[in-house]
Amino acid sequence: MLRVKDGDLDRLGLLFERYKRPLYGFFYGMNKDGEQSEDLVQNVFFRILKYRHVFRGDGDFRTWMFHIARNVNNDHYRKNKFGKVESVENWQDRLGMHDSHTTDLQQHEELQLLSQAMDRLPQDRKEILLLSKFQEMKYKEIGEILGCSEGTVKVKVFRALQELKAVYKQLEKQV
Repeated sequence: MLRVKDGDLDRLGLLFERYKRPLYGFFYGMNKDGEQSEDLVQNVFFRILKYRHVFRGDGDFRTWMFHIARNVNNDHYRKNKFGKVESVENWQDRLGMHDSHTTDLQQHEELQLLSQAMDRLPQDRKEILLLSKFQEMKYKEIGEILGCSEGTVKVKVFRALQELKAVYKQLEKQV
Protein backbone atom coordinates (compact mmCIF):
# COMPACT_ATOMS: atom_id res chain seq x y z
CA MET A 1 0.00 0.00 0.00
CA LEU A 2 2.91 2.33 0.63
CA ARG A 3 3.88 1.95 -3.04
CA VAL A 4 0.32 2.80 -4.09
CA LYS A 5 0.50 5.84 -1.84
CA ASP A 6 3.74 6.86 -3.55
CA GLY A 7 2.06 6.70 -6.98
CA ASP A 8 2.63 3.09 -8.12
CA LEU A 9 -1.06 2.55 -8.87
CA ASP A 10 -0.44 -0.80 -10.59
CA ARG A 11 0.10 -2.27 -7.11
CA LEU A 12 -3.56 -1.59 -6.30
CA GLY A 13 -4.46 -4.46 -8.64
CA LEU A 14 -2.37 -6.81 -6.52
CA LEU A 15 -4.13 -5.62 -3.36
CA PHE A 16 -7.49 -6.07 -5.08
CA GLU A 17 -6.67 -9.68 -6.04
CA ARG A 18 -5.47 -10.41 -2.53
CA TYR A 19 -8.40 -8.90 -0.62
CA LYS A 20 -11.48 -9.08 -2.89
CA ARG A 21 -12.63 -12.43 -1.50
CA PRO A 22 -12.48 -11.52 2.20
CA LEU A 23 -14.22 -8.22 1.46
CA TYR A 24 -16.87 -9.96 -0.62
CA GLY A 25 -17.47 -12.43 2.22
CA PHE A 26 -17.82 -9.58 4.69
CA PHE A 27 -20.29 -7.67 2.53
CA TYR A 28 -22.25 -10.77 1.57
CA GLY A 29 -22.54 -11.68 5.23
CA MET A 30 -23.88 -8.22 5.99
CA ASN A 31 -26.18 -7.74 2.99
CA LYS A 32 -26.99 -11.16 1.49
CA ASP A 33 -26.78 -9.74 -2.03
CA GLY A 34 -24.08 -10.97 -4.40
CA GLU A 35 -24.18 -8.13 -6.92
CA GLN A 36 -24.37 -5.52 -4.21
CA SER A 37 -21.42 -7.12 -2.43
CA GLU A 38 -19.35 -6.98 -5.61
CA ASP A 39 -20.24 -3.30 -6.03
CA LEU A 40 -19.29 -2.56 -2.44
CA VAL A 41 -15.92 -4.28 -2.90
CA GLN A 42 -15.32 -2.00 -5.89
CA ASN A 43 -16.34 1.01 -3.78
CA VAL A 44 -13.81 0.06 -1.12
CA PHE A 45 -10.98 0.02 -3.65
CA PHE A 46 -12.18 3.28 -5.15
CA ARG A 47 -11.97 4.85 -1.69
CA ILE A 48 -8.57 3.26 -1.08
CA LEU A 49 -7.38 4.93 -4.27
CA LYS A 50 -9.05 8.22 -3.40
CA TYR A 51 -7.73 8.32 0.17
CA ARG A 52 -4.35 6.65 -0.38
CA HIS A 53 -2.64 9.81 0.87
CA VAL A 54 -4.22 9.23 4.31
CA PHE A 55 -2.62 5.79 4.77
CA ARG A 56 0.34 6.25 7.11
CA GLY A 57 1.74 2.74 7.07
CA ASP A 58 2.17 2.54 10.83
CA GLY A 59 -0.71 0.07 11.16
CA ASP A 60 -1.90 -3.00 9.33
CA PHE A 61 -3.29 -2.36 5.83
CA ARG A 62 -6.01 -4.97 6.31
CA THR A 63 -7.31 -3.14 9.38
CA TRP A 64 -7.34 0.16 7.50
CA MET A 65 -9.10 -1.50 4.55
CA PHE A 66 -11.82 -3.05 6.73
CA HIS A 67 -12.34 0.30 8.40
CA ILE A 68 -13.05 1.70 4.95
CA ALA A 69 -15.24 -1.33 4.14
CA ARG A 70 -17.27 -0.74 7.26
CA ASN A 71 -17.80 2.89 6.28
CA VAL A 72 -18.76 1.90 2.72
CA ASN A 73 -21.30 -0.57 4.09
CA ASN A 74 -22.73 1.96 6.54
CA ASP A 75 -23.00 4.61 3.82
CA HIS A 76 -24.74 2.16 1.51
CA TYR A 77 -27.09 1.03 4.26
CA ARG A 78 -28.04 4.61 5.08
CA LYS A 79 -28.77 5.37 1.42
CA ASN A 80 -30.68 2.11 0.80
CA LYS A 81 -32.35 1.04 4.01
CA PHE A 82 -34.34 -1.62 2.20
CA GLY A 83 -32.65 -3.88 -0.31
CA LYS A 84 -33.28 -7.27 -1.79
CA VAL A 85 -32.34 -10.15 0.47
CA GLU A 86 -30.88 -13.41 -0.79
CA SER A 87 -30.10 -16.56 1.07
CA VAL A 88 -26.63 -16.78 2.61
CA GLU A 89 -26.36 -20.53 2.07
CA ASN A 90 -24.45 -20.34 -1.24
CA TRP A 91 -21.91 -17.62 -0.45
CA GLN A 92 -19.13 -20.21 -0.48
CA ASP A 93 -20.07 -21.26 -4.02
CA ARG A 94 -19.79 -17.65 -5.15
CA LEU A 95 -16.30 -17.49 -3.71
CA GLY A 96 -15.29 -20.78 -5.30
CA MET A 97 -14.97 -22.65 -2.02
CA HIS A 98 -17.66 -25.29 -2.52
CA ASP A 99 -17.49 -28.04 0.07
CA SER A 100 -19.06 -31.38 -0.82
CA HIS A 101 -20.46 -31.66 2.71
CA THR A 102 -22.71 -28.65 2.23
CA THR A 103 -25.13 -30.82 0.26
CA ASP A 104 -25.93 -32.79 3.39
CA LEU A 105 -29.52 -32.01 4.42
CA GLN A 106 -28.75 -31.53 8.10
CA GLN A 107 -25.93 -29.08 7.41
CA HIS A 108 -28.16 -27.26 4.97
CA GLU A 109 -30.85 -26.84 7.62
CA GLU A 110 -28.31 -25.73 10.21
CA LEU A 111 -26.90 -23.15 7.79
CA GLN A 112 -30.39 -21.87 7.10
CA LEU A 113 -31.08 -21.53 10.82
CA LEU A 114 -27.74 -19.82 11.36
CA SER A 115 -28.44 -17.45 8.49
CA GLN A 116 -31.86 -16.62 9.89
CA ALA A 117 -30.39 -16.10 13.36
CA MET A 118 -27.67 -13.79 11.96
CA ASP A 119 -30.33 -11.82 10.07
CA ARG A 120 -32.22 -11.20 13.31
CA LEU A 121 -29.21 -9.75 15.09
CA PRO A 122 -28.76 -5.98 15.22
CA GLN A 123 -26.39 -4.63 12.55
CA ASP A 124 -23.54 -3.93 15.00
CA ARG A 125 -23.59 -7.45 16.45
CA LYS A 126 -23.76 -9.07 13.03
CA GLU A 127 -20.82 -6.94 11.93
CA ILE A 128 -18.61 -7.85 14.89
CA LEU A 129 -19.32 -11.57 14.42
CA LEU A 130 -18.52 -11.38 10.72
CA LEU A 131 -15.22 -9.65 11.44
CA SER A 132 -14.17 -11.94 14.29
CA LYS A 133 -15.51 -15.32 13.20
CA PHE A 134 -15.78 -15.22 9.43
CA GLN A 135 -12.90 -12.86 8.62
CA GLU A 136 -10.91 -14.28 11.56
CA MET A 137 -9.60 -10.88 12.53
CA LYS A 138 -7.85 -10.42 15.84
CA TYR A 139 -9.66 -8.48 18.54
CA LYS A 140 -6.97 -5.82 18.44
CA GLU A 141 -7.59 -5.26 14.69
CA ILE A 142 -11.34 -5.08 15.24
CA GLY A 143 -10.78 -2.59 18.04
CA GLU A 144 -8.80 -0.38 15.67
CA ILE A 145 -11.61 -0.60 13.10
CA LEU A 146 -14.36 0.14 15.61
CA GLY A 147 -12.37 2.68 17.59
CA CYS A 148 -12.50 0.83 20.90
CA SER A 149 -10.23 -1.27 23.10
CA GLU A 150 -9.43 -4.93 22.64
CA GLY A 151 -11.26 -5.70 25.90
CA THR A 152 -14.38 -3.94 24.65
CA VAL A 153 -14.26 -6.03 21.47
CA LYS A 154 -14.01 -9.23 23.52
CA VAL A 155 -17.11 -8.25 25.47
CA LYS A 156 -18.99 -7.29 22.30
CA VAL A 157 -18.10 -10.58 20.60
CA PHE A 158 -19.13 -12.54 23.67
CA ARG A 159 -22.48 -10.73 23.90
CA ALA A 160 -23.09 -11.09 20.17
CA LEU A 161 -22.38 -14.84 20.37
CA GLN A 162 -24.71 -15.18 23.35
CA GLU A 163 -27.47 -13.37 21.48
CA LEU A 164 -26.85 -15.43 18.33
CA LYS A 165 -27.02 -18.62 20.38
CA ALA A 166 -30.31 -17.55 21.99
CA VAL A 167 -31.87 -16.60 18.65
CA TYR A 168 -30.64 -19.85 17.06
CA LYS A 169 -32.15 -21.93 19.87
CA GLN A 170 -35.40 -20.02 19.57
CA LEU A 171 -35.53 -20.70 15.81
CA GLU A 172 -34.59 -24.33 16.39
CA LYS A 173 -37.61 -24.78 18.67
CA GLN A 174 -39.88 -23.41 15.96
CA VAL A 175 -38.76 -26.03 13.45
